[in-house]
Amino acid sequence: MIHIEIPGYRTLSIEHLVLDYNGTIAGDGRLIEGVAELLGSIADRLTVHVVTADTFDGARAALEGLPCELTVIPAGDQARAKFDYVRALGSDTVAAIGNGRNDRLMLDESALGIAVIQREGAAFNALSAADVICTDIIDALGLLLNPLRLVATLRS
Repeated sequence: MIHIEIPGYRTLSIEHLVLDYNGTIAGDGRLIEGVAELLGSIADRLTVHVVTADTFDGARAALEGLPCELTVIPAGDQARAKFDYVRALGSDTVAAIGNGRNDRLMLDESALGIAVIQREGAAFNALSAADVICTDIIDALGLLLNPLRLVATLRS
């Protein structure tokens, strides 16, 4: 668990990290360099979930051996499927990271929503639903490993 008191904002008690796959922790279907190591470190504190439509059909192989739970969702209404996944975990215990329009509902529903803007870009709806925006997944994951960065960004 990660417990973070953010002055003038709220106190977060995060137990789960829900991640989109392509565009977030992977580019063109391949895991971004450095992500595997960071997921290993984060898994010491949080249960890591990857929820994806698996556009490039390679998520299972790329994540094999990593400490995360993979859920492949059907092509229809992915935004709702991700939202329902977060809600089932307990929204107030979830940090979510994504970049796509289909991530907007999970980012908004999570206690902490982080949008990333990388090579694939990011949907405006995802950005407006997030609490924090990062330009790199390594930095986004770093927020969870170094929670004082969140305090500095979100305090009032």
